Amino acid sequence: MFEALSDRLESAWKKLRGQDKISESNIQEALREVRRALLEADVNLQVVKDFVADVQTKAQGAEVIAGVRPDQQFIKIVHDELVAVMGETNVPLAEATDAPTIVLMAGLQGTGKTTATAKLALHLRKQNRETLLVATDVYRPAAIDQLITLGKQINVPVFEMGSDADPVEIARQGVAKAKADGIDTVIIDTAGRLQIDQDMMAELARIKETVQPHEVLLVVDAMTGQEAANLTRTFHEQIGITGAILTKMDGDTRGGAALSVRRISGQPIKFVGVGEKVEALQPFYPDRMASRILGMGDVLTLVEKAQEEVDFAEAEKLQEKIMSAKFDFTDFLKQTRMLKSMGSLGGIIKMIPGMNKLSSDQLEQGEAQLKRAEAMINSMTVEERKNPDLLAGSPSRRRRIAKGSGYGLEDVSKLVSDFQKMRSLMQQMSQGQFPGMGGMPGMGGGMGGLFGGGAPAMGNPRGNPPGWRGYPGGGAPPKKKKKEKKKKGFGTL
Repeated sequence: MFEALSDRLESAWKKLRGQDKISESNIQEALREVRRALLEADVNLQVVKDFVADVQTKAQGAEVIAGVRPDQQFIKIVHDELVAVMGETNVPLAEATDAPTIVLMAGLQGTGKTTATAKLALHLRKQNRETLLVATDVYRPAAIDQLITLGKQINVPVFEMGSDADPVEIARQGVAKAKADGIDTVIIDTAGRLQIDQDMMAELARIKETVQPHEVLLVVDAMTGQEAANLTRTFHEQIGITGAILTKMDGDTRGGAALSVRRISGQPIKFVGVGEKVEALQPFYPDRMASRILGMGDVLTLVEKAQEEVDFAEAEKLQEKIMSAKFDFTDFLKQTRMLKSMGSLGGIIKMIPGMNKLSSDQLEQGEAQLKRAEAMINSMTVEERKNPDLLAGSPSRRRRIAKGSGYGLEDVSKLVSDFQKMRSLMQQMSQGQFPGMGGMPGMGGGMGGLFGGGAPAMGNPRGNPPGWRGYPGGGAPPKKKKKEKKKKGFGTL
């Protein structure tokens, strides 16, 4: 997400490096790069024109603060303008004073509307809001069954009357049932179409008139680019929506939808879907999205994920073991699974400042290394996991583990060797011997449990992913006295 846009914008900053101030002459080339970056990201043309004009006005009128380079000042101006274009602040979901709060979901087929409905229900359930899903899509085959299945998965009830009932009547009775049962939120999943047509709009209008929803959310596929903004505007003009949910933001989207929807349609993006799982829905924060686009990471969302998923009591125990060098393979598996519970490895890493330059291939390689290490650890006995030193002096044990996991003896030997070195590095880091390498809260000694070197190292002459060198099976740090020959198997990530 946004990789191409981020790369293009970075080339704009380079135009200003080495300059002593921002001027009308030296800003023109940078603005051309910004304009080109936004157009390639499929941002609406009028939004691009307005954006560049606003940035130019603010940049030329800006006083460069002492100690701040012109390119840094320019980045700040672009960041603020990105936030303004996307809507300034997060717009939360409405909560009616007189329950139930009624949310009407709309959208075309193929946008992930039914899945987004379930995702929203789970999001509300985490906020202790009791939810009822109402299935009114009587046209698409298995649409009702899909919602029922998703409802069971997230433990949220689904109201349905079969595929022969009138969608307006289903919606009316669903809201009545929610009132009778004291449920505080109703989410109505409506039918989609392959394209906007009058029948679809008329049915949506009747449902809206009947149930009087507090929110009408349009689910839009972010991969449609600026067309997402036009779609949002059309629905708003004909039906009247209160916001949008952008889905597939984890896919090969260029970012145009996120930058165009608010300015073109006038309606805020309230949530973004960042994966296929029902947990993969996030409130939309313009300032955080702007930081991601500019390669600054998104630490706030990362911390929120940790607070939601991580068992902090367990994390404290892991940290104590790290500090006393008693961290073992069992603890390593716990920490890895703790991290996985927060989402995909790639998605988490992209939120860390400075890690946006990792390519998809590098992230996939990291995921593969995790799986390989986990397979070998799962082939160990309980005693071997608790005491890794048993494996260091026993080729027969390592040979058995290699056969059990399907990998070579060299792979297992390297895993054991790297783990011991990583454990030593983690202990040093926890004792403050690596200044400036603080970890993420609640992750058992920071990211050291995953990367083996604390926070990501920004310099890496080999061109490997920063800070990944000490990961078990990912290659140990190079020795200073003599060069090591490259080994087969895991190697350096």
